[in-house]
Amino acid sequence: MTAPDRVRRTFPGISTRTWEHPADRTALVTLRSLSGFDTLLRALSGLLAERQYRLMYLATAVRVDERQFKKVHQLREDAVRILDASTTPEMFVLQDPEVNAFTIGMDRPFIVLTTGLLDLLDPEELRFVVGHELGHALSGHAVYRTMLMHLMRLADGVGWIPLGGWALRAIVAALMEWSRKSELSGDRAGLLCGQDVDASVRVHMKLAGGSRVDEMSHASFLEQADAYDRAGDLRDGVLKLLNLELQTHPFSVLRAAELRRWIASGEYDRILDGRYPLREQDRNARISDQVKEAARTYRQNFDQSEDPLIRAVRNLGRDVGSAVGTVGQEVGETVSKLGKRFSEWRERDDE
Repeated sequence: MTAPDRVRRTFPGISTRTWEHPADRTALVTLRSLSGFDTLLRALSGLLAERQYRLMYLATAVRVDERQFKKVHQLREDAVRILDASTTPEMFVLQDPEVNAFTIGMDRPFIVLTTGLLDLLDPEELRFVVGHELGHALSGHAVYRTMLMHLMRLADGVGWIPLGGWALRAIVAALMEWSRKSELSGDRAGLLCGQDVDASVRVHMKLAGGSRVDEMSHASFLEQADAYDRAGDLRDGVLKLLNLELQTHPFSVLRAAELRRWIASGEYDRILDGRYPLREQDRNARISDQVKEAARTYRQNFDQSEDPLIRAVRNLGRDVGSAVGTVGQEVGETVSKLGKRFSEWRERDDE
């Protein structure tokens, strides 16, 4: 079932920059520039015993190898070969009905797949997820994901951390913003491993609507993203931001649409044709160029977005007075709710 139904291209010497979303790389640069971030990273590196976590999964989950979950093992080996990875991360299958996969670890990242995920996906869909997680491991995302996982647990009781509650919340918010962007990078890596566009979209369809794919439509699912982008008035634009604020992953419909945009840009086909950055060129890659590329991507998405809030901001340059008046009228109530939320946070911090 896991043998390739066609020959998949391999990418000798491929750099992780090939699949990393520009916003992912720039969000990491921003994250590292936050005051206190390096201190926190060093503190957590000492406190989080990676060996303890690995031992926990050795004791509570099943390690994937040639004899256990052999088909998953074959998918991992295939993904390692396609992305020309120098190491093969450990992988565990955990008994858990929740559909999930994650890559964690400070020094030696390892991948965990739940049985809920295995039960939901077919082999080609699972190939996409395995490639997605391998992309996270190769891009060095596991360190920051491990940080986020622990900081979210500690966010409501951080008296022992010398940074203070508000500083910690700023770092958690920045980590969550980066986490959402990093998922877009993982999806690109997953597509490069599977090289099956339909399977990649089906994964997001199942994450959104469950196993009944025969009741869903590929085209209609992607049309939802267009409808979401255009939907509602300015208040809805603000509410979209509020819906995302505590999410570590972008919404499934929007992830599928972002993957579609990447394919439509021609970048995916160029990579399949063998035109991609090489690891040996990484030392010559400049952060400033990555920031410029991210800015170009943000600007392009901003110019093309049909979101009512973004349209209003775009129109500010053409009709400042009208736009400001509209924003004030439409968003005032929502901003007031935001103010109340921040007040509640402060009150909790003062208690």
